[in-house]
Amino acid sequence: MKSQDTAFEGGPLDGRVLPILLGPTGHPPKTYRVPVPDSAGGPPTVLVYRRVPRDQPGKLGLHPGWKYAYDPEGDRGGEGTVRWPWSKPATRPGATPQGKPDDTDG
Repeated sequence: MKSQDTAFEGGPLDGRVLPILLGPTGHPPKTYRVPVPDSAGGPPTVLVYRRVPRDQPGKLGLHPGWKYAYDPEGDRGGEGTVRWPWSKPATRPGATPQGKPDDTDG
């Protein structure tokens, strides 16, 4: 697997450059979660970093790469969950499936 040295901005990892594994598209993950153990033995605190473009594109329009920016709000309750295009949309209970008439339509 390939990795890329990626800079971190803000939060406890500010100024560090860490090797991040790249996905099949050649990009690092959109979010990077860092679990930090609790000194009192409680559940670990999770620091969340979001992928952002490093700089503006140059004269040739080439992408300059990525960096991670600290997100102090962390997870937002599933806002970034993946919705696959082949997944069925959620239907209400008792709703008629699309393309099929109700029994009352005769």
